[in-house]
Amino acid sequence: MESSSKTIVWFRRDLRIEDNPALAAAARNGSVLPVFIWCPKEEGQFYPGRVSRWWLKQSLIHLKQSLKSLGAELVLIKAQSTLSALTECVDAVGATKVVYNHLYDPVSLVRDHNIKQKLGELGISVQSYNGDLLNEPWEVYDDDGKVFTTFDAYWEKSLSIQNEPGSHLPPWRLTQAAGSVKMCSIEELGLENESEKSSNALLGKGWAPGWSNADKALTDFVETNLLAYSKDRLRVGGNSTSLLSPYLHFGEVSVRKVFNSVRLKQILWTKEGNSVGKDSATIYLRAIGLREYSRYICFNFPFTHERSLLNNLRFFPWNADQAHFKAWRQGRTGYPLVDAGMRELWATGWVHNKIRVIVSSFFVKFLLLPWQWGMKYFWDTLLDADLESDIIGWQYISGSLPDGHELERLDNPEVQGFNYDLEGEYVRHWLPELARMPAEWIHHPWDAPPNVLKAAGVELGMNYPNPIVDVDVARDRLMQAIFIMREKEAAVNASDANGTVEVVFDNSENVGDSANIPKDDVVKGKVPCPSSSSYDQRVPSMQNVCTYKKRPKPEEDTKKLNDNRLSYKNGRIKMSNVDGDLCSTAESSSMKKQMTVSRNSFSVPRTITMAHDRKSFDDEASSHVKLQKEEEIDAEINSCKNEATTR
Repeated sequence: MESSSKTIVWFRRDLRIEDNPALAAAARNGSVLPVFIWCPKEEGQFYPGRVSRWWLKQSLIHLKQSLKSLGAELVLIKAQSTLSALTECVDAVGATKVVYNHLYDPVSLVRDHNIKQKLGELGISVQSYNGDLLNEPWEVYDDDGKVFTTFDAYWEKSLSIQNEPGSHLPPWRLTQAAGSVKMCSIEELGLENESEKSSNALLGKGWAPGWSNADKALTDFVETNLLAYSKDRLRVGGNSTSLLSPYLHFGEVSVRKVFNSVRLKQILWTKEGNSVGKDSATIYLRAIGLREYSRYICFNFPFTHERSLLNNLRFFPWNADQAHFKAWRQGRTGYPLVDAGMRELWATGWVHNKIRVIVSSFFVKFLLLPWQWGMKYFWDTLLDADLESDIIGWQYISGSLPDGHELERLDNPEVQGFNYDLEGEYVRHWLPELARMPAEWIHHPWDAPPNVLKAAGVELGMNYPNPIVDVDVARDRLMQAIFIMREKEAAVNASDANGTVEVVFDNSENVGDSANIPKDDVVKGKVPCPSSSSYDQRVPSMQNVCTYKKRPKPEEDTKKLNDNRLSYKNGRIKMSNVDGDLCSTAESSSMKKQMTVSRNSFSVPRTITMAHDRKSFDDEASSHVKLQKEEEIDAEINSCKNEATTR
């Protein structure tokens, strides 16, 4: 390796120094130019919400300081095109290589694939690394080479092949690549506007973004709270969880480090015969596995941000009721535990995982609202908003995963209130209008005697709403909707010999043959640079139907894969024990700019404005955003021969 080589390190959601394979590889190979490119236009419908952008801003400040202490300056760029910004950086410093760590959401897959192709055509070597997962999505298949669609089977196989316990040590020194690059300040990136700063200031009192703070949070959890995690994790008040999810989303701590830290404790407690500690570690590692699985599903089935994994919900008669949607997000459904959760979400950008499950289940099962709406609202408001995790969470709740909740399952928020907030402390904290309600009635105030309501200062229908829908009525409506769904499905399948089989496949419109997609001419005088290696990012191959064979390796010829549809007859596949573990943190809708709409777009109401002052509960959202279909996802990597590379 030549010490004179110059490498662009493209930071995205890997904002750390430690265990960063792209940074480590670049540091070994000469001088570096660390770059972060903010391109709101390319974020599209996945433009981050206010609190998520606040975290990103603070994390970048932290990373910039850390890189400076090592001898390199983080170049911040606000651009209309990531590709153009990268090529300008390459030209400015005379770089010969670009490195980055993989992302797995549909938008990033398309963008990264195109960028790698274009830079290769310009003669620029591009190398990508796994900095986010224990195992790449294309590394885990069943014995027949098919994609797993149940978590338990996936996680068992994933654990059996997880064989890289080591991590990349942080570089002790970096050499800045010489050259002049046009850059902007952190404020000029525009990650927060003036109207948001007062609300954002409150976030800093409870959270400390940044990779070194992530390391402290991990150590504190493992040494202090992990032991009792199995008992405390379902307690909705207080810090009963690790609180690591925003750090993991922005890559401030590597999942490999988290896994290894907890795994060491698991081994220790197993040897000591500490069953409580062992169970806690096992349960937490399972939560890590669910995060892995979310990326696995989104990579292999990249339509899942728009449509259900299982085919059945395409016939479900969703009730697109704007008033119900508004009441839910404002925390005015009349069900105290649901309302407390939604008020906390708005006020803090955070909510306990169990509450996420409860409010999303209410959204789908009680209100029959499209799960995509709820997923997009979570994206707008959660501090740890994570597209892949939210896709899995909402699909799990809506019965569209083979091992998810049954669609027929309807959980009573009143019962859940007594299960997870027995004394009502959580509800009282977030619903001050119910602060004086006795614990006996706190989760169902509509049943309380008049004298109890009067003593508590509660006037149902006045200062606290009556239930938006009765439990029995909600159950009847859900059953009726399921009946209608099955009738429609039966009618469609009547002429199909296999119509009684439920299948997993992409029910999108036919996608054009990728061979017909026009390719830009190779720039004259430039020889396409081979940039493929065994570590490189791959992209899913989407034909008309999602298939389950292994993705072809980069050096293999692209072949049309067999139509092997996953199926299960009549009843359901055995339910896995994922209830309570799933994290629902989801898709995006805060983009306030006009989007390009595909022919298969999904219309979703824009959520309430993320301003510093909520003003009143009557603020209405009138316009819509569209979900854009990732039409280029069907493009397969046409790569050159593998390079010999080292990490």
